[in-house]
Amino acid sequence: MRSLSAPSGKAFHAFPNTETQHMLDEQDHRALGQRLDLFHLQEEAPGMVFWHPRGFQLYRLLEEHVRQRMRREGYLEVRSPQIFSQPLWERSGHWENFRENMFLIEDGARHLGIKPVNCPGHIELVQRMAPSYRDLPLRIGEFGLVHRSEPGGALHGLFRLRQFTQDDGHIFCAPEQVVDEVVHFVRSLKEFYAGFGFDEVQVAFSGRPEARAGSDAVWDQAEEWLAAAAKQAGLDCKLQPGQGAFYGPKLEFVLKDRLGREWQCGTIQLDLVLPERFDLRYQDASGSKVRPVMLHRALLGSLERFIGVLLEHHGGSLPAWLAPEQVVVAPVGQAAVEYAERFASVLRRAGCRVRVDARDESLSRKVLDSHQAGVPWLAVVGAREVAAGAVRLRQRQGAQKDASWDEAVAELRAACGLDSDA
Repeated sequence: MRSLSAPSGKAFHAFPNTETQHMLDEQDHRALGQRLDLFHLQEEAPGMVFWHPRGFQLYRLLEEHVRQRMRREGYLEVRSPQIFSQPLWERSGHWENFRENMFLIEDGARHLGIKPVNCPGHIELVQRMAPSYRDLPLRIGEFGLVHRSEPGGALHGLFRLRQFTQDDGHIFCAPEQVVDEVVHFVRSLKEFYAGFGFDEVQVAFSGRPEARAGSDAVWDQAEEWLAAAAKQAGLDCKLQPGQGAFYGPKLEFVLKDRLGREWQCGTIQLDLVLPERFDLRYQDASGSKVRPVMLHRALLGSLERFIGVLLEHHGGSLPAWLAPEQVVVAPVGQAAVEYAERFASVLRRAGCRVRVDARDESLSRKVLDSHQAGVPWLAVVGAREVAAGAVRLRQRQGAQKDASWDEAVAELRAACGLDSDA
């Protein structure tokens, strides 16, 4: 196979060179990624991320947080192929409307495309599932790795990549279920984003673009249903004419960070076009074959981009439940190392992510290094604590307190977001 889509001839700057790196604002997510040892990007893989162990821990924590929500809401997790042939992309409309953003491959006489979206693969899965009305709404989700042929000059850290993962979900439902499904999705989003520290969420309604698939009648119906759902959910939407996807209108959820910057993350799109193009049907109560409505939804959008937003919003000091390392246990002197290891073992069994810093360094150095690594809690144990069966707890912000062994374990479990009976 050989690629038909060559990268731009421009020099890539997916991550700054050493000289430029020193010039980065210390609150830039790329600088924070270096300081916290989370990830790096380099010229040999433009627009793609090298996740370090601590960074991949963060990535997995974010993924699992979304996965737990998917399970609660009845989503079936799937995995679809990375490459599809040209006819499928033609059927979906991406060959006509999105081809310039796709990496294309030649396989003999066939042309194939690496997927920039997950939608066609999910439709093919539902075709094989052959649902009836009793199976609807059918909700499927995938942490789908996608590739988009972005120009080299447009790449920007985790914010603009060529390879990233979408927390992609699709809901296939009957027409009478559409409004309820959209309302159900949007009503709990504010609480979801607040858990990450975003208290202000704005919503935009993006209507039909000039270049689109489907008839005006189809678009009239899709926009009518989506507007009705937004009204029922009590949303005050900013109107964005012409900004919808080529297959349907959408609601976009915009977060405001601590610096007042706006980030479009979540979305739900109402699609009557792709079910028609793929002749997707389900069997209703009378035995007739009926066309479902397809909803495209994402909470984060891109996991990588959301991590970048999180890092800058929190200045690298992530909430304790999301920190790759939640507790560092710092023994003062070699005599306290065994005590520190036992305390750390208890915390690990409780579910905390913990490390023992047994280096032959001063306590002030250990405090500084844990702070630089963004660790929320430092547990200091020395001769006094060993004798008393106690721990000195130090928060990332500097507050300190002495606690008994059991009190310290309980407080750290609570601070890390663990149930008291964990």
